[in-house]
Amino acid sequence: MAKLLLLLLVGGALYWWWRKPAPRQTKPRVKPTENMVRCAHCGVHLPQSEAVSGTGVWFCSALHHDEFSARQ
Repeated sequence: MAKLLLLLLVGGALYWWWRKPAPRQTKPRVKPTENMVRCAHCGVHLPQSEAVSGTGVWFCSALHHDEFSARQ
């Protein structure tokens, strides 16, 4: 009987030692918000960091900036 109890204790200790730790509850990372701007040439909306700025207006590409400037 003592051998069985000892075997159960050793088995329980080994199980406790080898088991994987519970995954931690982490908050999802939130990306900072960014202003969206509208291309003055084609009207597409894009993040301000990806836009090309003109004289008070925004463009989705340098090509649209050049075409818009040529029309002015």
